[in-house]
Amino acid sequence: MSSHASPQDRYEQSQARFRTVFENSPLGLKIITPDLTIRQVNPAVLAMLGITRPEDLVGRKIIEFAHPDHRADWQELQTRLWEHKLPAFTLETCLVRADGSSFWCQVHSVLFPDEGGELGYTILEDISDRKTLEAKLKRLYDAQETILQLATHDLKGPIAHIELLTDLLQREVASRSGEAPPPPEMVHYLGLIQQSCTHAHALLQDVLYVGDLDEHGLQKRPTDLNAYLTAQLERHQLAANEKAIRLELELPSQAPQARLHPEKFGRVLDNLLHNALKFTPAGGTVTVGVREQAGRALLTVRDTGIGIPSKLHGNLFDKFNPTRRAGLQGETTTGLGLFIARQIVEQHGGAIWLESREQEGTTFFIELA
Repeated sequence: MSSHASPQDRYEQSQARFRTVFENSPLGLKIITPDLTIRQVNPAVLAMLGITRPEDLVGRKIIEFAHPDHRADWQELQTRLWEHKLPAFTLETCLVRADGSSFWCQVHSVLFPDEGGELGYTILEDISDRKTLEAKLKRLYDAQETILQLATHDLKGPIAHIELLTDLLQREVASRSGEAPPPPEMVHYLGLIQQSCTHAHALLQDVLYVGDLDEHGLQKRPTDLNAYLTAQLERHQLAANEKAIRLELELPSQAPQARLHPEKFGRVLDNLLHNALKFTPAGGTVTVGVREQAGRALLTVRDTGIGIPSKLHGNLFDKFNPTRRAGLQGETTTGLGLFIARQIVEQHGGAIWLESREQEGTTFFIELA
């Protein structure tokens, strides 16, 4: 543009550029008034609505083309832009074509001044394919989730039955005090069956818990963390005693508060404490503490165990963690414990992380609002 162009020339050239962009955009573009009357449309909008001539659309209200179930979407847009004076608003809605068929579109509308008032510059994007794909994926996910839940529930019965029969056989073997001792292989195999059943039961419980996390929200309530942690640790004292591990608490004199779902958050502590006890040798210590830091509660679970190699840190919270390890006494893991812990902590609006070095122990940190 010449620096000597008059204001009128610059205006006309600006208008020409706008018309070129407006008319040739692959997205639907329209300008609407505060009462949702269409002032101007581009060919893409006409194609979307199945209308041939602009004059058959200009002067009509866009809400005339709204699906009956989605007329409120345009009323909300009208309220947000012209009453609440939002500079821009985005929504997804359903429109009806001239032939009666419908389609989904995403609407972006921006206010701009014009002739002493404000008009809405609106972009329409046909997202029918995306919505169809979303619906298919949701149906697939729901079907898979249902099958998984049914299979998990149905498997619990047979596994429990195998556990019961194994226990009965072990009791029978132990009760034959006056007879020849059973072959060592028999005792060994029965023990392996019992361990496998215990592992399978734990895996099923974790899978069910993951499904529950996906479906249900949390009802949280204010909780005294000193009292809560004290009660939680009592449940693990027996396991710690059996492994000759000290289980300690570090609590401040002024108890921090946090909003928790006590039962589900207890699963976080259960998982972290089970791990700490599995990887701490006899004579070691597992310490649970809490303190207030920058207005937030910071919980810690610290052990003096074998630590976690740094190369494993990046995958520890993954679902079915491929780097999971057996405990010091051969305890197995489902690979879901830390994944579940992270999901629950994040549902509480918190964060979880760890610090660990081999042979120097591990500390898990949980920050809560």
